[in-house]
Amino acid sequence: MPEFHGRSAVVTGGARGIGAAIARTLVKSGLGVVVADLLAAEGRATAESLGATAMFRRLDVTDEREWRQVLDDAEANFGPLAVLINNAGIVDFGGIETESPAMFRHVLDVNLVGAWLGMHLAAPRLRAAGDGVIVNISSTAGLTGYPGIAGYVASKWGLRGLTKAAAIELGGSGVRVCSVHPGPIHTPMTAGFDASMTAGQPLPRFGEPEEVAAMVGFIVDKATFSTGSEFVIDGGATAGQALAEPVRAHDSQR
Repeated sequence: MPEFHGRSAVVTGGARGIGAAIARTLVKSGLGVVVADLLAAEGRATAESLGATAMFRRLDVTDEREWRQVLDDAEANFGPLAVLINNAGIVDFGGIETESPAMFRHVLDVNLVGAWLGMHLAAPRLRAAGDGVIVNISSTAGLTGYPGIAGYVASKWGLRGLTKAAAIELGGSGVRVCSVHPGPIHTPMTAGFDASMTAGQPLPRFGEPEEVAAMVGFIVDKATFSTGSEFVIDGGATAGQALAEPVRAHDSQR
């Protein structure tokens, strides 16, 4: 990624799981990376493990002021913004009848509005730089429906659509926008899930965060004629029958 040397990247939900793996991949590509998360202790530990070209910043993705500060810090420390990874997300296990309105709105605020805020504030910086990449981490729940996680499904479909709208708007400025759709991945969010979740997949296992990070690295570095595109990394789950109903577990960020 030589054209992005001396420039910055922001990874939300970067403290652990998929976000931390993406941060590791981007640092290896020569970017200065801001690990942005609400999880301060884990976020600092991740950033420290990445060396001098990474730092932690607290970020509530629903807070416009914090977003502005994180983007300012990224550019002040590592150079003009080149890459934004919207990875922060939560899940609530509630169906249409059982999920509370407050929780439904909260899931949408974090997973969809939070990503929109990041794009809204990052886009002028990327336009000014003349290029850049935004990758939105959606889900197979943004490609098909699942019972019992209504807010999560709605947010991930919304993020898929937002990706396409942004790709159309920003393409003329050299900015690419893509979505990634992981299936079952070993992360804190899926810690309570068992092997039944992958039983119908052609590749009957959980994926690893590093596999998602490799896909993101490809999008940023190699997929230079792709924008508005969906990159699916799900062990073939969406190629056939839908996965079994998700096993209930505690809410958790990636």
